[in-house]
Amino acid sequence: MGDALPPNENRRERLSAGLSRKDENSCHIMGIVNVTPDSFHEQSRKTTVKQAVETAIKMWDEGATWVDIGGESTRPGADHVSVQEELNRVLPVIQELRRRDENGLISIDTRRPEVARAAIDAGADLVNDVSGLRDPGMVELVLEKQCGVCIMHMLGEPKTMQQNPTYVDCAAEVSSQLLETARALVAGGLPAENIILDPGIGFGKHLDHNIDLLQRHELLRGIERFAVLWGVSRKSMIGHLTGKSEASQRLSGTLAIAAMAHYEGIDVVRVHDVSEHADVFAVLNAVD
Repeated sequence: MGDALPPNENRRERLSAGLSRKDENSCHIMGIVNVTPDSFHEQSRKTTVKQAVETAIKMWDEGATWVDIGGESTRPGADHVSVQEELNRVLPVIQELRRRDENGLISIDTRRPEVARAAIDAGADLVNDVSGLRDPGMVELVLEKQCGVCIMHMLGEPKTMQQNPTYVDCAAEVSSQLLETARALVAGGLPAENIILDPGIGFGKHLDHNIDLLQRHELLRGIERFAVLWGVSRKSMIGHLTGKSEASQRLSGTLAIAAMAHYEGIDVVRVHDVSEHADVFAVLNAVD
């Protein structure tokens, strides 16, 4: 055997492998690490660097391919935080995670190019932008860094996005917008395998919109066959379908979506509960 790949080259290969399913195994798991005091699922909030780092390491140990570090809540009605506050929350976590593991895959959940740049420079591998790269500076950054990117659809802004969202054909409109952005990145020189698309369940959508997006997910693939991510974990959609008003009660419904994702060929699921999802996928992989 030849010499081992240096860490940065190894991480680039793992980035590509971690964004799409290359065989019959199940979805990759992206664990959610909210370094915030106000994310919608109270149990997911981590208010110290130590808590966040320990949670992320545990998620990797439990089977997560990714840990997604976020310093600004984007739940419906959420207020902005300053760029500096967001940086103060996420950078020490990413730096410590990278110090402890050279190759574990890290995503930075941010809408701000300044935060994304600092996070990538600190060792993050992917920018997860809930605003779908609306800021031209984010497009420039992703092309410059040649990092991974998750392009998510959001109608409006977090504070107002659930105030009467309206579509003529939700799945077609969301897919068209995401594919347009992804194709512009590819035209600008970013490899298609560095891109994953997220329909943005619950981000400016009613229940019928969310169901439409899950059922017609193949529209997101395009002729390029882009990778697809679902982020449905414990969201209000699950509450509407099950009658469970609290996010803490929605794990079972979330796992049902995970099983659907397995059978529908979704590449990545972004979740709060890594161990439980790893168990579901282990069983499905064995019996499928």
